[in-house]
Amino acid sequence: MTWEFDATTLLWALPLTFAFGWLASRLDVRQWRRSEQRAPKAYFRGLNFLLNEQQDQAIDAFIEAVQHDPETSELHFALGNLFRRRGDYDRAVRVHEHLLARSDLSQADRHRAQHGLAMDFLKAGLLDRAENALRKLDNTQYATEAKLALLSIFERSRDWAQAIDVAQQLEGGNRGSFAGRSAHYHCELASEALQASQPDQAKQQLVAAHAIAPQAPRATIAMANLHATAGEHNKALDLMLSLANSAPHVLPLIANQLVQLAKACDAQSRVLSVLQQADSQAASIDVTQAMAALHPQQKAALFESHLSRQASLAAVAQVLHDTASDTATGSANNAQPVATVVSDGMRKAIDKAASPLTRYRCAACGFEAKTYFWQCPGCQGWETFPARRVEEL
Repeated sequence: MTWEFDATTLLWALPLTFAFGWLASRLDVRQWRRSEQRAPKAYFRGLNFLLNEQQDQAIDAFIEAVQHDPETSELHFALGNLFRRRGDYDRAVRVHEHLLARSDLSQADRHRAQHGLAMDFLKAGLLDRAENALRKLDNTQYATEAKLALLSIFERSRDWAQAIDVAQQLEGGNRGSFAGRSAHYHCELASEALQASQPDQAKQQLVAAHAIAPQAPRATIAMANLHATAGEHNKALDLMLSLANSAPHVLPLIANQLVQLAKACDAQSRVLSVLQQADSQAASIDVTQAMAALHPQQKAALFESHLSRQASLAAVAQVLHDTASDTATGSANNAQPVATVVSDGMRKAIDKAASPLTRYRCAACGFEAKTYFWQCPGCQGWETFPARRVEEL
């Protein structure tokens, strides 16, 4: 059977073909419009969840928006930041690595993605990978932030030599001076050298620390201790007294060391004068105890004077302890009335109540410790501990 061309077929085939084409195009347009409408709706829904601090719902909404518009980089950045804030570091890394793999990403967005990837590694505790990612941000708009993050990494890993190098690069920028922190890094290296029985190398580090930050007290204290260990007590005492004059706020920290040096150098009156001057300005239990050690005959009067100016449980506990000791040895005339009123149980209760008040407290995060730290174990801040006890703040 042969098919013969009929011109009339064109009369109905052409309009039919046109109708099908028009219908298909309309369906495509409608589908595209529905997709475009769903993407903004999902995006704004994600923003609403984010403003309401509903991170899980915000992530779901942004994932939906990304699926409808996978080329939008801003949605990827939002997702990466949300994953990191929620602690889902693996997914945050994948988002930022996907962005970096795109060939159509602008240079600014590429740097932004690199910075986000570095922060993902840093928050996850992957310090080596974070360091490598941060070093790729040199000569970018994130260079300063990257160096600050590197400084944090080197502090956490106690790589003080590299920390000194980065601090020198940051010095003179718009983030303030890093001289004080550099001095602490040198002091840390000095401490490591002393632990390795290398006093000469420790001295070199302390000299470098003093040259960088002459006003920083830590290097002076460490140098004085180094002289005292070597038997050079007069040099150590001169350094301590010089520090007491230039930075009187640290005197409570060095009061006990001053007492030891005063006895070694037979300079009790000289040191006592410095302590009395500091005590007249502000009462401190450490200074009062130091004065009592140098002038034991006036111990009771010194603590009475301290208590008249500052209500101190620590001072009361010390007085009761001394009174009990004097009573046991029979060396005090006025100790018996106090000792008979205050029982051992009461003294223990006062000691227990006073113990938390004799700690040091970080002014930045509130971390408390029995010993003084130059770097807070809680917030990692430098010199955030006041030299006075909690009770005296």
